[in-house]
Amino acid sequence: MSRYDEIYARAHNQPELFWEEAAEEIHWYKKWDKVLDRSNPPFYRWFPGGAVNTCYDALDRHIDEKGHGDRLALIYDSPVTDKLRRFSYAELRQEVALFAGALSKLGVGKGDRVLIYMPMVPQTVVAMLASARIGAIHSVVFGGFAAPELATRIDDAKPKVIVAGSCGIEPGRIVPYKPLLDAAIELADHKPQKCLIMQREEKPADLIPGRDIDWNEAMENAQAHECVPVDSNDPVYILYTSGTTGIPKGIVRDSAGHMVALKWTMTNTYDTAPGEVYWAASDVGWVVGHSYIVYGPLLQGCTSVLYEGKPVGTPDAGAFWRVMADHKVKTMFTAPTALRAIKREDPDAKLMADYDLTSFKALFLAGERADPTTVEWAARHLGTPVIDHWWQTETGWSITGNFLGLGALPIKYGSSTKPAPGFDLQVLNEQAIEVQAGEIGALSVKLPMPPGCLPTLWKNDEGYISSYLEDYPGYYKTGDAGYVDEEGYVWVMTRTDDIINVAGHRLSTGAMEEVLAAHPDVAECAVMGVHDELKGQVPLGLMVLKVGVNRSPEEIVFESVQMVRDKIGPVASFKTAIVVKRLPKTRSGKILRGTMQKIADNEDYRMPATIDDPDILEEIAEALATVGYPQS
Repeated sequence: MSRYDEIYARAHNQPELFWEEAAEEIHWYKKWDKVLDRSNPPFYRWFPGGAVNTCYDALDRHIDEKGHGDRLALIYDSPVTDKLRRFSYAELRQEVALFAGALSKLGVGKGDRVLIYMPMVPQTVVAMLASARIGAIHSVVFGGFAAPELATRIDDAKPKVIVAGSCGIEPGRIVPYKPLLDAAIELADHKPQKCLIMQREEKPADLIPGRDIDWNEAMENAQAHECVPVDSNDPVYILYTSGTTGIPKGIVRDSAGHMVALKWTMTNTYDTAPGEVYWAASDVGWVVGHSYIVYGPLLQGCTSVLYEGKPVGTPDAGAFWRVMADHKVKTMFTAPTALRAIKREDPDAKLMADYDLTSFKALFLAGERADPTTVEWAARHLGTPVIDHWWQTETGWSITGNFLGLGALPIKYGSSTKPAPGFDLQVLNEQAIEVQAGEIGALSVKLPMPPGCLPTLWKNDEGYISSYLEDYPGYYKTGDAGYVDEEGYVWVMTRTDDIINVAGHRLSTGAMEEVLAAHPDVAECAVMGVHDELKGQVPLGLMVLKVGVNRSPEEIVFESVQMVRDKIGPVASFKTAIVVKRLPKTRSGKILRGTMQKIADNEDYRMPATIDDPDILEEIAEALATVGYPQS
């Protein structure tokens, strides 16, 4: 029995005892009354009766209890502004305590909401931690979100104060945030009492007298604020994720369970110890940024890298390797799409040779399915484990993974390995019955879920039940489909709504994408099911080619169609693929398959709020028209 098997069994068989031991790793102003309250299912609560403060554990504990105030806490690396700043734990606490005082002076207190609409700068981290310090609940909205989407979040969270940057900076362009914020407040029914504006020299904003306050002025007039204890189940933050109705869902993260889970993962999932450098190349507007730019690394006493740049273009496809070398990163976390972008620009990883990566030990991937071709490419060139692990905004940490701190398991490319201790993962059919090994179905987590996962939606218990619990009673519906093989390895293939039904055969578009991605000329791809009068649905592939490929697209399409036929079989009915210049994505790198499917099927669709470049949808529509979609 491996150490993983032993730990997983203990978490499964004695969950209260397992998480009670893990909870000893954080500071308690008051211990819990019980580890898990099961009295009101499906609303389970971890560590009720306890009192904690997330900011204390992230900063003060390392300084006051462990004497590590001089240890590096945060490295801000911004190739888009050519700025580099380093903060020790003591320096970061000073900034956070002052900003907490500034918020308190504006009347923000325990339970009040602070909406944060900021770029990837240190002040964003300061605002998050400062909110937690005084017991307020922060809600970070991805900087640059459109005004109507921001307005819906303002109306749902009802923040007392909004903290915003004057602008964001992208390669080659500046994105003004303040006009979007002003428009959102105009649209929203709820009006914040004050807005704190961090002015960036690249594009300062006009302030509205009486409502807007300059960040620097607020800090100059503030007094440092101490940590305020909150109840274990008081929210530390709300993070909005897209809802099927177009109305965002406010994922709630409880204070104590969140800390217990993240602290456990830093040691056991990522094998990263206090003092080591951890880098999540994400954005603080997403859950990865919350969990593994801000909270996880700081709870562990690590150094966290805050990167304001891109995997390519800032300045080239060696950007990630440069950051890893400059800051002696041990562990990195990014999305597969970032690696595909790098591989497309530098297919032989020649730029990697310019950097000393001897400190680097492991690369973790999540956010979308990691195709084996890309994972193998990265592993070959880095010479380190490249680990796909699967998780969601709702869970806050990985449902499955390869747990390096428990002794790495053999890697199977295409699999996200095995369930995390605490997650009872099952594969269910449409009747909510467990299926056999190897059979595809709905990946579902038996309740109760472990600490750190959403206990409900913000002010919306009914929405929590209808969104996640109704379809499979007693289980949390992940919305992902896949299977578990004979050795217990989990294969996450696609979203459940990406399972297509071709003449009665349930097929995974993810499996077809895996085949297309293996073509030597293909940088990235997407497969979606489009309407067909005869078969119900048929798959349609879109492929982006690697830089420098000079073969005809028709040849590559022919070969790709044949590969799918050879690997999956004629049953897939995969006959049509097109080469496109780029794929539409969210700013976090997720491909907008559903939107493209609606274009192909001539259905109405809402412009996704998080789309990276809206103009690309016109390009996709033109490309689809060349192969007869939408059908007349």
